[in-house]
Amino acid sequence: MNHKIALYPGTFDPITNGHFDIVKRALGLFDEVVIAVADNRDKKPLYTLEQRVQMSTLATQELERVRVVGFDNLTVDLAKSIGADIIIRGLRAVSDFEYELQLGYLNNSLDPHIETVYLMPSLKHAFISSSIVRNLIRYNGKTDHLLPPQVESMIRGLSTCTLP
Repeated sequence: MNHKIALYPGTFDPITNGHFDIVKRALGLFDEVVIAVADNRDKKPLYTLEQRVQMSTLATQELERVRVVGFDNLTVDLAKSIGADIIIRGLRAVSDFEYELQLGYLNNSLDPHIETVYLMPSLKHAFISSSIVRNLIRYNGKTDHLLPPQVESMIRGLSTCTLP
């Protein structure tokens, strides 16, 4: 039987309950989910790559068949290197669709064996984005309902010493 590995790439700055929901949904469809945390300096992430990998690892530590990697190359190259031919992308709203569709077509043009699967988080997580969470963190707003508990704890520990 063919072991189906799905790659879930993103910046995960930080990983949210919406991302976590997508991971759980993907586990119902695939044998393994690899969360790929992109270095992506163009987005000017609030947290370092190492911190984001650690947050994603903490958030998913109780889920079997999930692993977390950091990367700084093309998503399709990472997919090929780990044996994944499925890329998972989350869609929260119609506004996400056009960009995600372009990305899916681009990845398929770079490697025709790559398929993109779009998953929606449950309705209660559909409004959550990392940028909203980052703004709340910057102003010491309430985020415990938006983040996995392990990530919330890590962020609150970091915010006392390293956040701008």
